[in-house]
Amino acid sequence: YEYARTQNPTRRALEKNLAALERGADAYCYASGMAATHAVMSMIKPGQRVAVSDNVYGGTHRLFTKILANYGIEFAFLDATDAAAFDRAAGEFALLWIETPTNPLMKVCEIAALAEVARRRRALLVVDNTFMSPFFQRPLELGADIVVHSTTKFLNGHSDSVGGVAIVKDARHAQWLQYYQNAAGAILSPFDSWLVLRGTKTLAVRMPRHEENGRRVATFLREQKRVLKVFWPGFADHPGHEVHRRQATGFGALITFDLGTREAADALLRALRVCSLGESLGGVETLISHPATMTHAGYTQAERDTLGIGDGLVRISVGIEDAEDLIADLRRGLDAV
Repeated sequence: YEYARTQNPTRRALEKNLAALERGADAYCYASGMAATHAVMSMIKPGQRVAVSDNVYGGTHRLFTKILANYGIEFAFLDATDAAAFDRAAGEFALLWIETPTNPLMKVCEIAALAEVARRRRALLVVDNTFMSPFFQRPLELGADIVVHSTTKFLNGHSDSVGGVAIVKDARHAQWLQYYQNAAGAILSPFDSWLVLRGTKTLAVRMPRHEENGRRVATFLREQKRVLKVFWPGFADHPGHEVHRRQATGFGALITFDLGTREAADALLRALRVCSLGESLGGVETLISHPATMTHAGYTQAERDTLGIGDGLVRISVGIEDAEDLIADLRRGLDAV
């Protein structure tokens, strides 16, 4: 431990912790989830192609299309809920990048099926597992090569640290990620590492409460006349419900619902008193956001329209407060619509 950018004992303790939680060979922590994403993408060379699930976090989309595309990497955005569609896509791919469930439409991608297709096409499969955490879903066990998290979210769980991690299934990818971590320098600080280590100690206590509250809030929202649609994979009629149930042990606490118009969404957000407006997620407190102007503002209007990210969509990360308080607050907000 001669130089803290190269190695730090607290950061290394966290990396071993997170690798164990995801059942990986090793892990490398970075200064943010986007820094971890960039570290993984540094494995891709100019001229290579990357397939991406078409509904991903806006920051990921921005990094891929506005930054990395300038360095000669080609990106193809595909419907990753259909593994056969990826298999039919023309040309070679070096990597397939997916989220499941996706942000913000909660689409479900079948990890094992995509892993088989990626293996057949000699591509790496990378899964952003931020929404589920390893408590509910472990993609490496389903065939993924690398798992990425924004540790800012459920792993930390207290909205007081920013960080990211890339977790690998085997050592051949670990060597490069460690080299990049030192060379590029976007490391997780010792204090932030300690905060996330603290967060992992309560992960198994927090996640069931998050999900139970999420179930109650999603059920409430679905019963409201002002709500046009609720996106949550825990509902039996969700298109990806059965796939998600096979590959995960829980449905999580991220819910998206449609109020139809920007005006309706604004009215609800202004009226809330318990749920806080914020772009983040995964903390013990409930955060609510407007994807079109916040997390997915980097998409063009045409791209959002094509994907179905309308101006009336609202995303909520349900915390561990008393569920009745949250429901009462949402009822207050809906009454203002």
